Amino acid sequence: MEHILSLSYGKDSLACLGAIEELGWQLDRIVHIEVWATDMIPADLPQMVEFKKKADQVIKERYGIEVEHIRSKYTYNDCFYMVCGENRREAKSKYAGKIYGFPFRQGPWCNSRLKQHVLEKLSKGTVQYIGIACDEPERFHNLTETKKSPLVAVGWTEDMCRRWYEENGLLSPIYQNYTRGGCWFCHNQSIGQLRILRKTHPELWNLMLKWDNDSPVTFHADGKTVHDFEKRFHAEDLGLIPADQTFRWEMVIGELRKNQMNLFDL
Repeated sequence: MEHILSLSYGKDSLACLGAIEELGWQLDRIVHIEVWATDMIPADLPQMVEFKKKADQVIKERYGIEVEHIRSKYTYNDCFYMVCGENRREAKSKYAGKIYGFPFRQGPWCNSRLKQHVLEKLSKGTVQYIGIACDEPERFHNLTETKKSPLVAVGWTEDMCRRWYEENGLLSPIYQNYTRGGCWFCHNQSIGQLRILRKTHPELWNLMLKWDNDSPVTFHADGKTVHDFEKRFHAEDLGLIPADQTFRWEMVIGELRKNQMNLFDL
């Protein structure tokens, strides 16, 4: 039976390499599921794309295993514009006949269609290693006889994982500005990360605005759209509201009225 490490290049999955080595566990393959925004644009920010290349080289030299990069036949954009209603449950949905648009927070299609389905096909008849730290008990329900966490087995916390990859030259540059890695278009990322994306990668932000125009589902479950955040960030750019205070929409509207500006003209 093959033993495969599912590598995301986040701090916990990278630290699995050290934990596996310390435990003396079998490791046959290292697999990374690549996600693409479109056929030409990866889901990773440019600095993460470069870091993956560096990490692959370090892993190859240190562990003698070539990281396998596997992707779904679909991109995020492909699935975004798929029409809902392909099965009986979807046919009864209020979204039947419409495109999927942005994923829901609960049961997001992006995780199942772009990652999980690919990994499930790959991991049949194997033991899969995943990066869950020992101080994340809320995630332990994901562990089974064939899905194990070396970090839990060795007793490493998230802080210990961070210390390991810093000491081993595998610190992702993504953590310099962001609190988490992952897809730049993720609906679960923080407001701060969205703000940085808009500032540093306006071409990617513009693509999100295009998706926002087309989506029948709002970007956030509370009804907030990408355009709502565009208005908020633009108001911050104009100095109408501070970015470092607890935000309320009333703050924007009040300041715009003082300046005789229309929120929807932003």
